[in-house]
Amino acid sequence: MKIGLVSDTHGNVQMMRKIVKEAPPVELWLHAGDHWQDANILAGLFGLRVVAVQGNTDPRSEDVKLDEFLEIEGFKVWLTHGHRYIEGDAKSSIGFWAKQLEQDICVYGHTHIPMNEYYGENLLVNPGSPSRPLGGSKPSYAVLTLTRGEKPRVEFYTLE
Repeated sequence: MKIGLVSDTHGNVQMMRKIVKEAPPVELWLHAGDHWQDANILAGLFGLRVVAVQGNTDPRSEDVKLDEFLEIEGFKVWLTHGHRYIEGDAKSSIGFWAKQLEQDICVYGHTHIPMNEYYGENLLVNPGSPSRPLGGSKPSYAVLTLTRGEKPRVEFYTLE
């Protein structure tokens, strides 16, 4: 299964349109917060299911959770913005919680910096930000490919 990953869109409709125009085919989108309402653009234009979580700049909503726990192709996937878990180093903070929550993969945002690294046996993926990249990164999103029994693959895409 190919899953589009995006976070920290901050209402930038122009960049959302670029993602819709340029993204490879996916079967599901995950939005890791900070303007989770932008997930509606993805859902409407792609006609696909989109799972979104609240970020630290989002208005609280009973319809959108702070964390989502999904089972996809035999993998336990935790979707979070990360702001409630990151203290200091994002990798060790998110990695610690992914292990505690017994999740195989954590998709998160908040730092606006792309990341695809393992913390022990837990894969941590941050798609970066298409609207406000930080840390010298470029505007980005990612695609996570999950196939039962195979190692997850992550591809990053930059927007100009």
